[in-house]
Amino acid sequence: MSTTYLVKGVSVAGAEPTDLLIRDGVIAAAGDSPRDAQVIDGAGLVALPGLVDLHTHLREPGREDAETVESGSRAAALGGFTAVCAMANTSPVADTAGVVEQVWRLGREAGLVDVQPIGAVTVGLAGQHLAELGAMATSAAKVRIFSDDGHCVSDPRLMRRALEYVKAFDGVIAQHAEEPRLTEGAQMHEGEVSARLGLTGWPAVAEEAIIARDALLAGHVGARLHVCHVSTAGSVDVIRQAKAAGVRVTAEVTPHHLLLTDERASSYDPVFKVNPPLRTQADVMALRKALAEGVIDIVATDHAPHAVEDKECEWAYARPGMLGLETALSIVLDVLGPDWPLIAERMSRTPARIAGLAEHGHLPVPGAPATFTLVDPAARWEVDPTGSASRSRNTPYAGMTLPGRIVATFLRGEPTVLDGKAVK
Repeated sequence: MSTTYLVKGVSVAGAEPTDLLIRDGVIAAAGDSPRDAQVIDGAGLVALPGLVDLHTHLREPGREDAETVESGSRAAALGGFTAVCAMANTSPVADTAGVVEQVWRLGREAGLVDVQPIGAVTVGLAGQHLAELGAMATSAAKVRIFSDDGHCVSDPRLMRRALEYVKAFDGVIAQHAEEPRLTEGAQMHEGEVSARLGLTGWPAVAEEAIIARDALLAGHVGARLHVCHVSTAGSVDVIRQAKAAGVRVTAEVTPHHLLLTDERASSYDPVFKVNPPLRTQADVMALRKALAEGVIDIVATDHAPHAVEDKECEWAYARPGMLGLETALSIVLDVLGPDWPLIAERMSRTPARIAGLAEHGHLPVPGAPATFTLVDPAARWEVDPTGSASRSRNTPYAGMTLPGRIVATFLRGEPTVLDGKAVK
């Protein structure tokens, strides 16, 4: 029999303090609370619906030296997440029903967050032939989002076919928008900093051109398009126009693109190498505005753990990517301020809707699933890579002091984090 919890005096998404009774996996009416309930002092805390990450790299199978489903799930829970969507660029690639079911089962065994696999669009992420989209959709994992993330589906005919295929079951194609012929050998954002450093640039137009093309294709087909890790002001303009035209497009931005700029590359520290690259301060400000306005729908971490040998090397040889699960909420809080309803919308309700995760994204009110997180908005903490639950250490925020700390996370009434520590 599960433990009954009573969270006393907590603010739900910034509202007036109330008590939350957690019983049998749901939020019950507080009323006369049972004497055997385990009490959590919620004074000064904010309760949010469990965060949902639409873009996580868990590396298993294949690169368990960098991350496993279990270690990534633990990092997610500590970051306030209750569901993550695991990208397909594993080894072997998640392009068959067998592989996505393996990832899904590993998530269930870990039991820390709901792990929803994302299937590859093309076989082996090679961009030549469509993967088994239908088989993955009807598998035990019930895949609804498909992405070749890390690679762009650059062939317009193949992209059109993928959009047509997933439309039949209301699936989503999540595009890594990068015209590869414009980014060959690119090391960072193309601009003044790249010119000064002598590094080959990744032009903004390489992203914007693919988004414009795919928005037209999605509008033509009538299918759902999701744009991964939007990073430029020009991309925001394209997405705004597409939405105004009625295209079924959603978009995400990462915490690092909301905070960091290409000036960080001046250190030649590979921890700041990421794809798409860090852009200019003007891009950062445009992304923040677009997120607040809803042109960009959600925040997604693009949590990309890498083993030491893949990051602690020369910039040109380093793999792109950054950790993000344990710091995401703090970065968003730093950027947006304590706008709790907006944070709940961008980091839980909307990503849950896009992913079709019906049990997630609900405010913790009577009758709702007891799947939520408790945040201490007054806390400030210093990012220490050695204390991360991830198997990797490639955080760009090392040594930074960030606002807001996760105190507890509950998944269907069971705590995965208590007192800021993972339960298992």
